[in-house]
Amino acid sequence: MTTLLLRLRGPLQSWGSESRYTTRETQRAPTKSGVLGLLAAAQGRRRSDSLEDLAALSFGVRIDQPGSLLRDFQTAIDWRNGSSQPLSSRHYLSDARFVAAVSGDPDFLDVLEAALRAPRFPLYLGRRSCPANPDILIGRHPGGVEEALHSVPWQASRSHRKTRARVVHLPVLRDAAAGEDGDAHRDVPVSYDPTHRRYDWRTVVSGDAVELDNPDSSESADPFFEAVQAT
Repeated sequence: MTTLLLRLRGPLQSWGSESRYTTRETQRAPTKSGVLGLLAAAQGRRRSDSLEDLAALSFGVRIDQPGSLLRDFQTAIDWRNGSSQPLSSRHYLSDARFVAAVSGDPDFLDVLEAALRAPRFPLYLGRRSCPANPDILIGRHPGGVEEALHSVPWQASRSHRKTRARVVHLPVLRDAAAGEDGDAHRDVPVSYDPTHRRYDWRTVVSGDAVELDNPDSSESADPFFEAVQAT
């Protein structure tokens, strides 16, 4: 088992899975369909191409810097006739950072890694208005998704670290293993074809949080303060 690790950071990200009509929402963490779409774009796949090999990958994500929710109220005019288009609300994550992991056949991961080094199409963090960071590729880890997510150094910014506790716990969300109970998400891409998009269900569980020391914390080192925090 081998895992490919991605660094997802930028001014804006948007990972929708339940958006309808004029309200475009975002999840609090990258979706499997969104990250697999990014990998498909790197390979140069067309929206009508098969996704079976990508959908079969195991997926997980670590929330290193949750960011803040931003709502953008948008208007538009049809340039062809000057008519107003429906008003829409679009939600984004601002100043967030994540580590995403996909695990599967090592030969296939070689192909994906090469594609990320020289992507065929532009890469986005969930939406076209959110371009991906150039240092998206972290590398490979010789283990499963959760083990790999525990191996990566904290990716948060220095300013964010200063606002956190002296010991931090980074949440991990991953595909459920056989027999595990979790939350159902319709988040496995079957087709990105705009004429007939289809998604299948997956079960998501919270893995073991990653515990890290935070030497950049501005919290007091007073023993009484730390005792209170531990209760």
